[in-house]
Amino acid sequence: MVPRLMVILSTAALVVIGLVMVFSASSVTAFVEQGDALGETVKQVLFAIIGTVVCVCVIIATKMFGPERMTSKVIIYGFWAICLVGVVLTEAIGTEALGAKRWLVIGGISVQSAEFMKIALVLVAARIMIDYNEGTDALKILVRCAIFIVAPLALLFVLQSDLGTTFICLVAIFAILILGGVPARWIVALLVLIALLVVAAIFSSPYRTARLLIFLDPWSDAGGDGYQIVHSLQALASGGLFGVGLGNSYEKLQYLPEAETDFIFAIIGEELGLVGAMLVVILFVVFLYGGYRIAQDASTNYGMLIAGALTTMLVAQAFINILCVIGLFPITGKPLPFISSGGSSLISSLMIVGIILAVSFCSEPTETPYQERREKLHVVSSFDGSEYNKSGRRR
Repeated sequence: MVPRLMVILSTAALVVIGLVMVFSASSVTAFVEQGDALGETVKQVLFAIIGTVVCVCVIIATKMFGPERMTSKVIIYGFWAICLVGVVLTEAIGTEALGAKRWLVIGGISVQSAEFMKIALVLVAARIMIDYNEGTDALKILVRCAIFIVAPLALLFVLQSDLGTTFICLVAIFAILILGGVPARWIVALLVLIALLVVAAIFSSPYRTARLLIFLDPWSDAGGDGYQIVHSLQALASGGLFGVGLGNSYEKLQYLPEAETDFIFAIIGEELGLVGAMLVVILFVVFLYGGYRIAQDASTNYGMLIAGALTTMLVAQAFINILCVIGLFPITGKPLPFISSGGSSLISSLMIVGIILAVSFCSEPTETPYQERREKLHVVSSFDGSEYNKSGRRR
């Protein structure tokens, strides 16, 4: 119950903070552009309600139909296929904004397919890991990895030029490899390979190279490419310890671009100070601890993998966003989960919470230690249960 409450309460607190800060950060821009200071806030409240409904539905469906059916290959690969279609359609008929085509307009509503593709990749990667540890042929595992993991990541990277989402997905996949007990030498080798590919991707693109140079010295072009990060740092600096007061931000007066989305943490630091910013960080740490405890207590290895990987992915995205805002990481364009304005981000984040809580609600108390269950991932059982009758007694 305690880990479950930690996840629920930290999520609720972050969503509430997000709604308040979206109103504060977007009110001026919304009034100027839409004539309604509450425009963005009303949409964010609606997205929060939809996300909460999705979260609850995931939990209820898992309880009603059972975790076995909800995590069947039909459901997992079906969800993956839907998300992949969304990514392809985004490239074909999507809307371009901020220099990237990452939004698919459906019925007047913009959807970022990549936000849901992240979840699908984690579910599929965990399923492949279970198959691997159950003794599936290594060649089949490699083929599945190439089709269901590498190919979608390549599409995200090539079609949408989304290095940020690709990196966050890789963090989650590495979490699955570690939790699944893959030998350390394989993980290190894969990490080195990916690092080389990332370096090549950065220096093969003038746009990414420019971002890297601005990250190293934003003040060299404070009025150009470094404008956003410079104003972000100014917002944080002016906030001091306790901030300038809720609603009193100067940078949100159309000086800091994307103040209500990617750089909302800067507005939090300006208005609520270091205290408010640290509160957000602490809430994500609480969420991280609660999610890991749920993974540790999961009654199935698949539940352990998806709860641990999804928790890692969500909190990693939060910390990457924060590091970008404070100038310690190149700008990735990824929102702050639960807090940044944006329907796809909020709904997908709450969907992740629903999956993590579903693992918790469907987990039964077990006396088997976590380390022992992890080690059993490597054991391929040849027992088929034929010597037992339906009552569980030996024939």
